[in-house]
Amino acid sequence: MAAELAEKVNRYEKLLNSALEKADYAPIEKSHLHNVAEDFYTMALSYYKDGKHFMQINDLVNALVCFSYGHAWLDSGARLGLFDVDDDSLFTI
Repeated sequence: MAAELAEKVNRYEKLLNSALEKADYAPIEKSHLHNVAEDFYTMALSYYKDGKHFMQINDLVNALVCFSYGHAWLDSGARLGLFDVDDDSLFTI
């Protein structure tokens, strides 16, 4: 079971990392929605960094939670039109 958890954590870490790289802000700069997109991205990035920290201290359950929550911020932002994305394997579009 521990090996399955470790594999899942590694997979989710890679998914979130890829999603962070592909999430481009859709709204025009200096607009309110651009600020919202920045907030969503910052939340996702913060969860990614927290997940990496939890991996380092071998707390895989919390790492998985962080990577899942981080991806949820990006995915919901994509659905709201905050991010210009075209990869339906990373985002629900």
